[in-house]
Amino acid sequence: MMRLFAIFRFSVLVGLLLQPIVPGAAAQPAIIILGDSLSASYGLSLEQGWVARLQERLLRKGYPYQVVNASISGETTRGALARLYSLLAAHQPEIVVVELGGNDGLRGLSLTEMRRNFSQIIEKSQQSGAQVLLVRMRLPPNYGPLYTERFEQLFTDLKDEYGVATAPFILRGIATQAELMQADGIHPRAEAQTLMLDNIWPALTPLLQVDKAEK
Repeated sequence: MMRLFAIFRFSVLVGLLLQPIVPGAAAQPAIIILGDSLSASYGLSLEQGWVARLQERLLRKGYPYQVVNASISGETTRGALARLYSLLAAHQPEIVVVELGGNDGLRGLSLTEMRRNFSQIIEKSQQSGAQVLLVRMRLPPNYGPLYTERFEQLFTDLKDEYGVATAPFILRGIATQAELMQADGIHPRAEAQTLMLDNIWPALTPLLQVDKAEK
């Protein structure tokens, strides 16, 4: 019996030592990135992506936030909505950055459903006490002017209806530069990730806590 107790105590100790140690993590408010492959670092390591660089920039500038990357390649607004409740419950974020819509549009999904999903994502996030930053999305012109125009207008309508902050197209100034894009012409290279963060940063900073960790 004593031997079994000793083994159990050793196992518990090893388990505790293997837990990640993040100084002050319990007190850090969370930022959830609810996105698709553009935020999930498709074709790259997670450490190379703009979300990881966001965490680095926040720490460097003294903002005490923990960034939770809840992005999945191929994600749609429908899939993200299905995951949202558990994410909000688990992390109780102060900010939810919504970078979605591209896969909905590329699959030609109904704009009515897309808007309904976005609305529920925004409403549920706001009801949980989080601020929402909606990242605008664009589609290639071959989807036709009527669909692409209505697609882009949807983000403006959501901004006006819910009063959420919006960021410009995350690939602004990048998508047309072949040297910044991977071979598929859809996903950005590592060299573009800081530029993607720069597109998001000006819209995000007004939502951050004023009382920074380091003055």
